[in-house]
Amino acid sequence: MGNCWSYMIKRLNKYGKEGAKVATREPMLDMFVFETNEMIEQLQQIMMEGEKTEEIGQNAINEIFRIMHTIKGSSGMMMFDNISHLAHSIEDMFYFIRENKLRLVDYTSLADLVLEGGDLIKEETERVDEGNEADTDFSAFIEKVNEYLLMLKLDNGFEADSAVKENRTEQAKPRYYVTNDKSRILANCFVVTLFFEEKCEMENIRCFTVLHKLAEIAEILYNEPEDILNDPNATDIIRQQGFRIYFKTSKAQEEISDFFNETIFLESMKLEQYQDEKTLLEQFNKTEEKEERPGEYTSLEPPEEVKTEGTEDREPEGTEQKKEVKAGHKVNLISVDVGKLDKLMDLVGELVISESMVTNNQAVAGIDQDDFHKAVRQHRKRISDLQDVVMSIRMVPLAPALNKMNRIVRDMSRKLDKKAELEIIGENTEVDKNIIEHISDPLMHIIRNSMDHGLEDEEERKKAYKNPVGKITIEAKNMGGDVLINVTDDGRGLNRQKILERAIDNGIITGNPNSLSDKEIYATIFTPGLSTNDEVTEYSGRGVGMDVVAREIEKVRGSVNVDSSEGIGTVVSIKIPLTIAIMEGMIIRVGKSIFTIPVTSIKQSLIVKDKDVFKDLDNKEMITIRGECFSILRLHELYHIDTKIRRIEEGIVIMVEEDGKSICIFADELIGEQQVVIKALPEYINRVKGTSGCTLLGNGSISLILDVSQLVNM
Repeated sequence: MGNCWSYMIKRLNKYGKEGAKVATREPMLDMFVFETNEMIEQLQQIMMEGEKTEEIGQNAINEIFRIMHTIKGSSGMMMFDNISHLAHSIEDMFYFIRENKLRLVDYTSLADLVLEGGDLIKEETERVDEGNEADTDFSAFIEKVNEYLLMLKLDNGFEADSAVKENRTEQAKPRYYVTNDKSRILANCFVVTLFFEEKCEMENIRCFTVLHKLAEIAEILYNEPEDILNDPNATDIIRQQGFRIYFKTSKAQEEISDFFNETIFLESMKLEQYQDEKTLLEQFNKTEEKEERPGEYTSLEPPEEVKTEGTEDREPEGTEQKKEVKAGHKVNLISVDVGKLDKLMDLVGELVISESMVTNNQAVAGIDQDDFHKAVRQHRKRISDLQDVVMSIRMVPLAPALNKMNRIVRDMSRKLDKKAELEIIGENTEVDKNIIEHISDPLMHIIRNSMDHGLEDEEERKKAYKNPVGKITIEAKNMGGDVLINVTDDGRGLNRQKILERAIDNGIITGNPNSLSDKEIYATIFTPGLSTNDEVTEYSGRGVGMDVVAREIEKVRGSVNVDSSEGIGTVVSIKIPLTIAIMEGMIIRVGKSIFTIPVTSIKQSLIVKDKDVFKDLDNKEMITIRGECFSILRLHELYHIDTKIRRIEEGIVIMVEEDGKSICIFADELIGEQQVVIKALPEYINRVKGTSGCTLLGNGSISLILDVSQLVNM
């Protein structure tokens, strides 16, 4: 049963620095990357909130200290020493601010420093995540932090000599070490049993982290399970029986309690103190004979009074002093790999297709029994319920993606010397997880465009009798099966004439420009290569940016359009579906070909007489409906399909709308509405204009899904 700590250190040395390079990544590395990124995002939000009032409260200071302390510990455990040292330098600075309750702090310079440090940690974490070694030299930044800390001390009345001396002493201290130094007086013997929150996942890795940190202040005698990294049963044992550690330390029970209370995802613990190592080993032997889980727990808050050896109420020798901890509020959360959710969604989609294939099978089509049809309806309802549940699991709020824009506005405001503020409305609006990944970049480009092109500088705004502080608003809201995100600025607006000239010069507009509406001219800014900036700057002038917006939004079957009033402002509207996996579709037939139109794009379907059709000056077929003229798109002509239905009154006309523009699609017949699973097309098929994917129908045939956005713009 010997001490397994030496084995753990060897394994850490093997997989810590080089873990990113091995073919099979350690779960510990994934946990480190995920949690570090989460904490850096939280750090940025704290600094952004504080910058609005230009002060930093005590709670914010404590939270930043905690974040940096955690990053320092986790990166030190992973042996990413450069990240660890950087986080420690910021932690030292906030420790000084917290302990001395400083008043003279320049918030702007402090925010710049902390955000820069957060960026460096995030960039290095991304390097690690990509399989590179964490070897960036952060000594220059650490020196900058130390200089800032020294300045804080001097500005707040600390003597220069003592401040310099203390600063140098801090730098000389060994930051991270694992030691079992026998010179320490290890008089206090403890057994602690830890239980983690249900479904927190990777309990064995979390126990490994606890052991690593505990080794800095204690001598670990034994832990059970013993081999927490290699034993396949270790995680189950930890969940059922807890993780027990036997150790000696010079720390008092109160300090040890506080140490364990800082453990992330800790649900409860039982801490027992013994008079000597002999008594501790006796307890260990008893535990070996009979294993049982502690039954009573108290709050994780430290006790009001802790009895230790030497007090008046000292317990008789040989009896243990127990501190019990009760479970606090339990949050039933679980982290799930997105790939597993994608697979689950695919399986639900296949189930939808299978159900349709069964119920549409010719063998059961003639069955005329109420019980059978009732069972079919029940089966279909259960599948629909299952689909709704799976969809709800994948739904996440837009808040993380929207809140990132605060940092962009802040940084650009300073670099461009423009005063600006960002307002976010509807940040709790939810969309599919995959959609979040596709809208972050488009939002970033839109915000940058608003800051660079849209908002005027302070003097220009004053001359226009505007508020010197420009305003950008992001508003997200649900609209049926879609989510609408509007990005509005109160800047100078788009220059219609300049955009038109550039579009004509670039060959984007070739026809008569007088026939184009303002929206159609503004839409050309989404074309690659078009820029209205005469000079190339850090943010614009290269003709890239807004075309990325359109391209990324189209990947998730969304659409984007822009409207503007010169001198008043600009609105960029993004409309995206709640999900990109399953949709309600209207099935139509053209000859022997089957197509699917998204139901959300259909305004109406109607039968038209031949006499109601006329041709415009360009010889295009048109139809008048309630005083408005609409173009007719014959699918059999577009896709060269052989069909006997060629007269308008023999077929069906479906009016579809996208971004305020409508056309009438002519098909042979409507087959009916059906829930369909969207499948991506192979690259060579995807070149066919007007299509966005395909789906498998109940009878086993394949149907192309029409892209209404492309069709109305043809």
